[in-house]
Amino acid sequence: MNEIIIELTDISPVDFFGLQNANIDLLKKYFPKLKIVARGTRIKAYGDEEELTEFDKRMNMLLEHFVTYNKLDENIMERVLLSRSKDDYKTSVSSGDVLVHGVSGKLIKAQTANQRKLVQLMGVNDMVFAVGPAGTGKTYTGVALAVKALKSKEVKRIIITRPAVEAGENLGFLPGDLKEKLDPYMQPLYDALRDMIPFEKLESYIEKEVIQIAPLAFMRGRTLDNAFVILDEAQNTTHAQMKMFLTRMGKNAKFMITGDPGQIDLPRRVISGLKEALLVLKEVDGVGMVYLDDKDVLRHRLVKKVIAAYKNIENVD
Repeated sequence: MNEIIIELTDISPVDFFGLQNANIDLLKKYFPKLKIVARGTRIKAYGDEEELTEFDKRMNMLLEHFVTYNKLDENIMERVLLSRSKDDYKTSVSSGDVLVHGVSGKLIKAQTANQRKLVQLMGVNDMVFAVGPAGTGKTYTGVALAVKALKSKEVKRIIITRPAVEAGENLGFLPGDLKEKLDPYMQPLYDALRDMIPFEKLESYIEKEVIQIAPLAFMRGRTLDNAFVILDEAQNTTHAQMKMFLTRMGKNAKFMITGDPGQIDLPRRVISGLKEALLVLKEVDGVGMVYLDDKDVLRHRLVKKVIAAYKNIENVD
């Protein structure tokens, strides 16, 4: 009897098999001539060679869908199993301006005019500055673009970095090694990634360094090739740090620099590397710049009012 074995790599078997193995039961219904067994991270099928060839083709389509959309249910499976070809199926599920299909099928897309401008600029430039207050989706949109580039194999890795400036808190007094001290500081980046990549796959990416999250100092001396690189909280870079970072750009790299000039934590009289770069690079071809404002805030409705209130005080000063 012929046999085929399909290994689930970086995919949660629980999510792929479905509740109480519902998805496997559906496979058995559509391939009644095959004996199908799902255990651990493997799916084995036994039977006629022609049936196994068709089963392998449909399984590859299901796996590709799950990797792209992070979701698999009865409706999706029926569309995959009944479609005449891979191209027909892809046309039926195309999602327009969606950047990433996140965990549990969450649709992640640019939601405001300036966020859409950011996406457009990133498509035509290799380096883009996204500047604006908290809550405007700068980093989140950047991470979505990075994940999209990784999934479509435009880049081989994602690198996200921040200058380790202590915003009123002393990291040195926190317990643990350097990673344990910095992980809470990097938490917003992890949160965004967890929205977009299933837990097991994200852990695997981090372990294999396909996704790297590290302080800016760790970028020194590196050449960043084939990567989508995000410098977050860039308002807290110095002149030397910003210049160091921008000159790390290697072949087939995309750089996004995000920051809020209104939240600078640098010592007095130290010029923000972000503010300086916006002036120095504004006429450089290949560098895009987008300025987000309170109209782009997607957090609680009070956040817009808080930003406006502080803006009034700053204007008076």
